[in-house]
Amino acid sequence: MRFAGRITEWHDEKGYGFITPNGGGDRVFVHVRAISRAGPRPGPGLQLTYQVERDGRGRMNAVSARPAGRDKPAARGGRSPKGVLALACLAMLVAATAWLGMPALVPAGYAAMSAITFIAYAIDKRAAQAGHRRTPESTLHLMALAGGWPGAMAAQHWLRHKSVKASFLVVYRTTVLLNLGALAAWIFEHRA
Repeated sequence: MRFAGRITEWHDEKGYGFITPNGGGDRVFVHVRAISRAGPRPGPGLQLTYQVERDGRGRMNAVSARPAGRDKPAARGGRSPKGVLALACLAMLVAATAWLGMPALVPAGYAAMSAITFIAYAIDKRAAQAGHRRTPESTLHLMALAGGWPGAMAAQHWLRHKSVKASFLVVYRTTVLLNLGALAAWIFEHRA
């Protein structure tokens, strides 16, 4: 059975909040993973339809939530500018190898680090869902800085992991800029 309600409290950095059912009743916990990617970013006032499940402690949690007025859930993991951008960056590195005369090891290194980083995100997401020990955020940032940022970008999109917490995303974007700056400096140095 689907219910309808409105988000009345939202913690964007942590990716969760609470829904107050239309017509009253107890608030229901909702995590960003339970909300369809289609539609506006979750926040206070967003109207949702959702199903309810009890967790291991008997608390009510919203699942299969989507913005009110959407008849069908959106397909998860579809292409978006962020997911496609990650693949496009790797393709540009391959093209730059031929055009700028970069060694083939450069795009190969980015591809390898991206694959490793994507896997690290997947392992961390699984650990988070199971309540096990997590991969430190600093480790994920170092992997991105070392050239795995396209894989991190793809994981944030397709796995929906580490894609909401604002403080994490600020550091992640900084690692991308630092990595690209170092790559540009290296290219400039070797072309001169």
